[in-house]
Amino acid sequence: QVQLVESGGGLVQPGGSLRLSCAASGTFFRINTMGWYRQAPGKTRELVATITSGGSTNYPDSVQGRFTISRDNAKNTVYLQMNSLKPEDTAVYYCNAVIIFYDSPRPVSRFGQGTQVTVSS
Repeated sequence: QVQLVESGGGLVQPGGSLRLSCAASGTFFRINTMGWYRQAPGKTRELVATITSGGSTNYPDSVQGRFTISRDNAKNTVYLQMNSLKPEDTAVYYCNAVIIFYDSPRPVSRFGQGTQVTVSS
């Protein structure tokens, strides 16, 4: 089993910054890709950023240049630095991890419970 616990959400004015954190805990062999997704009211969940265990990152155009994902493999933690925030960034942000457990070689995707980010003046 694994737990992903997010923190760092909140209310911020347009143009402001927030840093999200997500720590994975439990019993597993390895974490492969980690990432962040978000879901705004009435919309489907969308990719925000991913990072491989080797540090390769991927962003959609909507956040490229404003958001930065990083991870600390020793702490099984992933971060999302969000700068120049816009009202359209308002959403629940979910941490994601692709995990390999000891009892199966097949990677399994898990999400955290989500943290609210609201960008408003």
